[in-house]
Formats: sequence, structure tokens, C-alpha cells
Amino acid sequence: MEKFGFIIHPLVAKDIERKLPFAKMFSESMIERVIKHLPPFKVSHITGVESITGSKAEGWFVTCPLTSKQILELPTHEVVDKITVAATKAKELGAEIVGLGAFTSVVGDKGITVANKLDIGITTGNSYTVATALEGTKLASEMMGVDMKSSNILIIGATGSIGKACTKFLARSNKYLILAARNKKKLDDFAGEIKASYNIDVEVGTNINKLLPEADIVIAVSSSIEGIIDIDKLKSGAIVCDIARPRDVSKELAAKRKDILVIDGGIVDVPGNVDFNLDFGFPKGTAYACMAETMILALEKRYYDYSLGSDLELNKIIEIDRLAKKHGFKLASLRSLEKEISLQQLSRVRRVVNSS
Repeated sequence: MEKFGFIIHPLVAKDIERKLPFAKMFSESMIERVIKHLPPFKVSHITGVESITGSKAEGWFVTCPLTSKQILELPTHEVVDKITVAATKAKELGAEIVGLGAFTSVVGDKGITVANKLDIGITTGNSYTVATALEGTKLASEMMGVDMKSSNILIIGATGSIGKACTKFLARSNKYLILAARNKKKLDDFAGEIKASYNIDVEVGTNINKLLPEADIVIAVSSSIEGIIDIDKLKSGAIVCDIARPRDVSKELAAKRKDILVIDGGIVDVPGNVDFNLDFGFPKGTAYACMAETMILALEKRYYDYSLGSDLELNKIIEIDRLAKKHGFKLASLRSLEKEISLQQLSRVRRVVNSS
């Protein structure tokens, strides 16, 4: 039996209520002050992961009790130390590789320092996230009758590890990309690298609202703690693959537009009869791709560091996608705001677009 761990954390203070119902009695600021002093702890035991090859794995969710806001605002060394303690807890439970979930994968040097402090494998899971997000976007485009290669594709959060990797993959087959990020210098430097390496045209900008009207397809992977996409700026028929958690497109706003398609990025079916013993809003047997990458590496007995740092290796993205298929992991049906997208829903969107 192979063994893995995965670090999670509350995206917002209200998420604490799922595990500790009495937290409803307190304000968000009070909850944040309290959890800052809590040590990482085991949340659940994950059972039933079974590859189609016959290999089996079990794991543990361990929480790093800090919200997204705290992870971004507290001193980096404090946050990294707490993540390291959480990974150590997973190791004590038996994990031989640990995945860093949500904002624990983006703080500081994106897992490198944590990995250097431990003698087990560490991964952010970002390689498989990229593979599945692009696969889902391609599938959604085909179902909407959109040609990705000739579309205006906007990558929001283009200078992050996932954004960079998505950009490089798309640059292999697209002649024009639009890149958005907060830091103008990093953005310009990365755009220059892409132009030189792939001989394509690149538009850049830090003002997302100015770029959204141009985009046929949006890949959203910012590290914002709140929704940053104004859907009123999107053109009719636009496809948005929202990989970010918290979401870059809020549920409330997405419901307003009937002529766009917002899909959840990076969600996969896990082989076997998996039980996470934790409700994170997904149907039974499905998980985020970053979680799945950790499971795949465990099933492969690859107990060493994998997706770390700000520059993901394209060969690792291709490799983890191949290994996923080997073990029976696959892209879940297209989902929007955590609900399956039906053919009727797709038809309605296309009908609205075609009649406008």
C-alpha cells in the first residue's frame, strides 16, 4: 500500500465552520486570530485509491490552519514554517510524498524551501493541473465549435507557475496570446522570453478589464483572494477556464451571463472506490488535479520532489499526463461552478450566442 499526504487550508475563515460548527458564533477576524495559533492537524484519512494496474494507495489530508488572506499577508517565513510542520505531520502519519494544496503551493518559492527541509517527496501538483486544465479547455472549445488555434486566448496570472506553463504549451500551436499579471516588469520579461522562444505575437497588460473584451478564451489562474473577472466585459460566446481557488469568476457573477461558458479547471476522476472522508464540494470519486498528481506519484512509487518552483518543466507535464492515463485517472466531465455541464446547457449557450 503506497502512502501520500496532501496539505489543505481554509480558503476563507467561514470554511472553518465545515469542521468546527461552533465557529459560526465568531467574526472572520476573530477566527483568523485564533487559527493562526493552531498547529497543523490531520483532517481525514483517504482510502480506496486503486490504479487500474492494481496498485493501491491511502493518504491523509492535513490542514495548515491559515486562510488564503493570511498566507498572502503574514511574513513568508512564518507561513513556510507552518507548511513545513503540516508536511511533517503528514510524514508522521506515514506519507512518503506530500502535495501542497491551494495557496500553500504559491507562497515563497513554491515548495522548494519546504522540500529542502524534509526527506520525503514534495509536489505542488501543478503539472497535472496544467495538463487537465488545457484538456478541459480544448474539450469545451470543441463542444462550443471554437477553434483554439485561431482564438484570442487570454491567460490571467501568466507569470505564476501554472500560468507560465499554460502559456508555453499554447505558444506551441497559437500564433498570438494575451498575457495578464500584476507585475509589469515580470510580465514584460516573460513576454519577451515567449516571443523569442516561440516566434509568436504577444500582447500584455496589467488591466484585466481592458483585455477581457478581446478574449475568445480565458484561462484564469491568478492568486487573488477574491474574484477579479468582470464578466460584463467578456464577449458573447467566450469560454473561461477558471483554475484559480478562490475563484477568479464568482458564482454570483457567472450566473448573470447566459451567453458565456465558465468551466472549472483541473478536476479529475480518481480510480477505485476512493473515500476522502471530507466534503469539499465535489461528487464522489472526483478531486482536484493537484491532489491527483500526488496520488499518481505515490502509485508510481516516485517518492521524490516533482512540481516545484515557478518554472514547471514541460516534459513533466507530458509525463504526469501519461502516468495519469496509465493508472486510470481522467478528466471529469466538464463542470461549471461545481456542477456538471449538460449537453442541453451547452446547446442553450450556443443558441444564445448564435441569436445575438
